[in-house]
Amino acid sequence: MIPSIKLKFLSPKEIEDVVSFLKMKDSHGYDGISIKVLKQNIPYILSPLTYICNLMISKGIFPTILKFVEIKPLCKKGEMVNIFNYRPIFLLTSFSKIFEKNIFTRLTRHLNYNHILVEEQFGFRIKSSMELASYKLINDTFTSLNNKLLVGGVF
Repeated sequence: MIPSIKLKFLSPKEIEDVVSFLKMKDSHGYDGISIKVLKQNIPYILSPLTYICNLMISKGIFPTILKFVEIKPLCKKGEMVNIFNYRPIFLLTSFSKIFEKNIFTRLTRHLNYNHILVEEQFGFRIKSSMELASYKLINDTFTSLNNKLLVGGVF
C-alpha cells in the first residue's frame, strides 16, 4: 500500500530559501515580475506570499491564473529566418515557480522516504541523469551477454 501524502504548511523560511536559490534573471512571465524584482522585494512580500501558498495547500487548489505561461521562440542556431531553428521557451510567473518548487521538494521527499519509486526511475530525480540511465542499460546488457543470458528490450 502506498502511503498517502499529507502536505504541511510552508514556512516563510522555506519560501525564502527557494527564492534565494532561483537564478537572478530579468526574464518574466505574463505578470511582468522577474526573479530579480522578486528577490529584491521578498522581505516585503514574504508574509502574504506564505499565506497565499498555504491557502493553496489547504484548499488543494492551484489557481488557474498561475497555470498560464508565456511562450517565446528562441533561435537555437542557424538563420533567424528559418522557423525550424527555433525552440519554445516557457516563461512561468515567479510566484508559480516558488510554489511548484516547494511542492516538488515535499513530493520528492515523500517518494524517497517511502521508497515509492523504483531504482530504474532516472528522470526528475536528484543525483540521476540520462547518462546514468544509459550507463546502466549498456552495463547491464553487456554483463548479461557476457554471462550468456538472453537480453531483450522494449523502447
